[in-house]
Amino acid sequence: MIAITNGKVVTVTGETYEKGTVLVENDKIVAVGADVVVPEGAEVIDAEGCWVMPGLIDPHTHISNFNEPRTMPSPPMDGNEMSGPIQSHVRAFDAVNPFDYAIDVVRKAGFSTVCILPGSGNPIGGTGTVIKLRNVATAEEMEIPGCEQMKFAMGENPKRNYGSERKAPMTRMGLAAITRETLKKAVNYSNKLKAAESDPSKAPEWDAKLEALVPVVRGEMRCRFHAHRSDDIMTAIRLAEEFHLDYTIEHCTEGFMIVDALKKRNVPVTIGPHLWGPSKQEIWNMTLENSGILANAGLQVSLTADEGSKTAFLPATIGLLIRNGLSEADAFKGVTINPAKTLGLEKRIGSLEVGKDADIAIFDGYPFSSLSLCCLSMIDGKVVHNTMK
Repeated sequence: MIAITNGKVVTVTGETYEKGTVLVENDKIVAVGADVVVPEGAEVIDAEGCWVMPGLIDPHTHISNFNEPRTMPSPPMDGNEMSGPIQSHVRAFDAVNPFDYAIDVVRKAGFSTVCILPGSGNPIGGTGTVIKLRNVATAEEMEIPGCEQMKFAMGENPKRNYGSERKAPMTRMGLAAITRETLKKAVNYSNKLKAAESDPSKAPEWDAKLEALVPVVRGEMRCRFHAHRSDDIMTAIRLAEEFHLDYTIEHCTEGFMIVDALKKRNVPVTIGPHLWGPSKQEIWNMTLENSGILANAGLQVSLTADEGSKTAFLPATIGLLIRNGLSEADAFKGVTINPAKTLGLEKRIGSLEVGKDADIAIFDGYPFSSLSLCCLSMIDGKVVHNTMK
């Protein structure tokens, strides 16, 4: 048993204890509070002067499939399968490298769980995978099975990638059309599969891309829609409502411009990156106030770095969001319990509660300050990073 004592314990979903104790047995949290009795023989980690919080979660990364460290000249990254606009059958999991440079860097920054999504080069880019940043040798040992989510993309990236080659989609009209056409084909394919349950002769000819979309159109797999501009956000919502999809909006850069539309539908959003310059038109209106505006409106806001190894800088970046209107409570939720909800894992991770996975980060100061460092990372009850004296 491990006892983390004397630190400021932020449970996120419950009380914050100025001097609290977290007890860990095997891979689970077994007690949290101010008056927890430390059993005789327990290994004690004295966190006096430190902040103790759940292991951080980034629900939108490109760790491993951005291929770090990159070589010069760089070969194509594994994040986008650019051989055609519809790539629903590809899986980010198949590009997970447990020895990728970013994994240890991000683990040492306090992150325990990340979702690796395909990039935004295609209207439908394939399924993302959720992994624990365990110090192991194979992707299978890192994966949390059953958390796959389908990546969609609106706006400039698919247009630029294919339009420059005079291929569809060249326009926002074409992008929506090809996505709608594919989803309709997936619905028809799904209906034939259901019909074949009672009459095998009605089974469709197997199609890998449509097969991958069956759980999407049946509402069994969440869709993650990349959309920066307000009109692209609304196009994503329009498609999601037309096909009754379970969805989130990723980036939601101009979300502050359509708060009422998002609030009306109670759309979960993942906001980030936060520090890009105006490198393309659809992010010209990026503002550090966006997260606070949407969280204050009552939306479920998750925060992301949308990166590989630079995910490690997200905690310090969140300090800037707090300075620009994000409440401290929403900041803690934005990198713990809210992304856990986005990934369908809120009963397992995202807060310090009895029975949840023992994923814990200890910071030597305020977690969202650039002057603080993560001094201990624990995943499933195992210390994977420790610089505490």
